[in-house]
Amino acid sequence: MPTPAPNSTGSSTRALRGASLLILLQVVSRAITFVANQVLLRFLTAQLLGVSTQLEVYYLSVIFFARESLRVAIQRQNPSSLATKDSKDGETSNKSTQAVVNLGYISIALGIPLALLFGRLYLSSLSTSTLASAPNLVVSLYIYALAAVVELVSEPAFVVMQTRLQFGTRATAESVATFLRCVVTLGSAVWGANRDLGVLPFALGQLSYGVGLLAVYTWHGAGLARRENFSLLPRRITSTPPTTTTTKGHPEKPAFILSHFYRPTLQLASSMIAQSIVKHILTQGDTFLVTTLSTPTAQGVYALANNYGGLLARLVFQPIEESSRSYFSRLLTTTTTTTPSNPNTATAAKTEALTALQSLLKAYLLLSLLITTLGPSAATPLLTLVAGPRWAGSGAAACLAAYMWYVPLLALNGVAEAFVASVASEGEVHRQSAWMGVFSVVFGGAGFVLLKVLDWGAQGLVVANGINMACRIVWCGVFIRGYFSSSSGGTTGLEVLAVMPSPGAMLAGAVTSQVVRRVVGSAVSGAAPPAGAREAVVELVQLAAVALPFVMVVAVFERRFLHSAFLALRGRGQQPSS
Repeated sequence: MPTPAPNSTGSSTRALRGASLLILLQVVSRAITFVANQVLLRFLTAQLLGVSTQLEVYYLSVIFFARESLRVAIQRQNPSSLATKDSKDGETSNKSTQAVVNLGYISIALGIPLALLFGRLYLSSLSTSTLASAPNLVVSLYIYALAAVVELVSEPAFVVMQTRLQFGTRATAESVATFLRCVVTLGSAVWGANRDLGVLPFALGQLSYGVGLLAVYTWHGAGLARRENFSLLPRRITSTPPTTTTTKGHPEKPAFILSHFYRPTLQLASSMIAQSIVKHILTQGDTFLVTTLSTPTAQGVYALANNYGGLLARLVFQPIEESSRSYFSRLLTTTTTTTPSNPNTATAAKTEALTALQSLLKAYLLLSLLITTLGPSAATPLLTLVAGPRWAGSGAAACLAAYMWYVPLLALNGVAEAFVASVASEGEVHRQSAWMGVFSVVFGGAGFVLLKVLDWGAQGLVVANGINMACRIVWCGVFIRGYFSSSSGGTTGLEVLAVMPSPGAMLAGAVTSQVVRRVVGSAVSGAAPPAGAREAVVELVQLAAVALPFVMVVAVFERRFLHSAFLALRGRGQQPSS
């Protein structure tokens, strides 16, 4: 019988609890943000919302390029590779932690020039009319740049907490930072209601978010550093761990560059840079495309639909994606490097990973069934209720309804790419980057046709994103099937039918979607949105009356899987079965 992977049960439980904690954090923080945004919408025009979205893309671009590839590479670093023959366990732990801290400073070094470069490019792209219609735009850009650098300064402490699975510290940091951002953004917007501050409240709020993260991570990181005798400042690693393997006949290179930065981790991070660039372009490509092909007003309409439509992705999918990436990296990479002579252990680890991945995918597809059945009909009354009839009638409701079909693709792609990032070799990462470049061309072409030729507006942009995501999911699916099928010991590959909802559940979804369209008036194509909050509430109550029996029917058809998932959440060690 195959022996269990070392510490697999403990890692799985910690990853599951960490994901649950992060989801709870996201729910609380997004609830606070949601309330603040509803007040802000009363002070904003669609044009200013579009400009604030552009500034957010600038900020996210600086953050992403400065730290994304390093974060993934650090998660895949094996602490035992830093040990020398005479190292004690405590010394190995300290060296590993210090190496992680040192790598965190590379993000800061990259972030400062990136903030300057992207800021200059953004300013050069602005038209005179945009500058005239958006007060304090240049000042806000400078504040966003400062906010990005401040957040990156917290990276050395963050990566230590992430590698130690200290999800509680992260929950505290993001809760404090989110609360500060909401208070500062909303407070400055209300204070400047008659002063025409433009997008300045958003910039001040983002700066306060970075300050909050830095304060909490520094406080907790400094305490951990005192207890375990490492430094949050970059420190020279004097001992000589094993060196990297080079071509036969040539001298081996030292494992640390400049006695600070672990070479294998840097090499892996550098191999992921090209992929990160393509991934970010595709992730933020909708904003780039809508900026190029539409007006600021249309950008604001799409931004509103994107913010509400992507709420579930930010609440649930993103924390699960991050936790699963850490879980798969630890389970598969560590097992492969520490027990290469024990094929049973490696096979057991892959079997556990396959079971966990299939369970996660099936849970996503069941949730997607609910979203695509009820979401399009609920889009108009929900938007009327939270943003007002003015926004519901601006085209944002139709865009939000279309976005409901895009959310499942977003979810599946997130977890699939998280798994690929956890196990892919350097060559496989390069191949994925090349294919993502091809998909970016497909995305651009589809966007041009749908926006310029067919004039579908923001809905066309959602469709173009869906085409792009479908391509990426197919590539990841082929990779995952090949990864598990090629494993020793007869591990089977990923089975598509095993992750699909049952035929009964899918039939119930098809019937319910038609019933909902007839019950909820504004769901019918061409129908006017509800005139006010009262009418919107009535439509949502009607939808809930139809949704309740649908959810019960799905629960009956999927009772075995849901029961297994419940046991897994209770920590009884049983993976959900399909």
